[in-house]
Amino acid sequence: MSGEHMQIGEVAARTELSLRTIRHYEETGLVISSARSQGGFRLYTEADVARLMVIRRMKPLGFTLDEMRDLLAATDRLDSGDELPAEERARLLDRVRHFEQAAQQRVVNLRTQLARAEEFADTLAGRLTSATAS
Repeated sequence: MSGEHMQIGEVAARTELSLRTIRHYEETGLVISSARSQGGFRLYTEADVARLMVIRRMKPLGFTLDEMRDLLAATDRLDSGDELPAEERARLLDRVRHFEQAAQQRVVNLRTQLARAEEFADTLAGRLTSATAS
């Protein structure tokens, strides 16, 4: 096998996604294997891995599959190399900007949740310390 294509197991190891998850993303149309081996195995490229990494990073931020699909469609179009009309390019960039702002807000929300969770864990640790000191 050439260095250009990887089987799903290597992609799973590189992305830290399960085989089942990668197949699910393929079934939903978020990622499509670039080729098939003679034996019918899915083959992926670096671009496919990069696409899966975008999906993997969006998932814990609570983005839906439709939102992932929307962002990927916008970035695919921007990265296509096609000469885009200025209006379409501006619309696509606005779409990506919307996702960037949503991601930033979700990160802020997660940091707040984490701070509250740490505060709670510290409270419990304090209770245990004072209870065992008695």
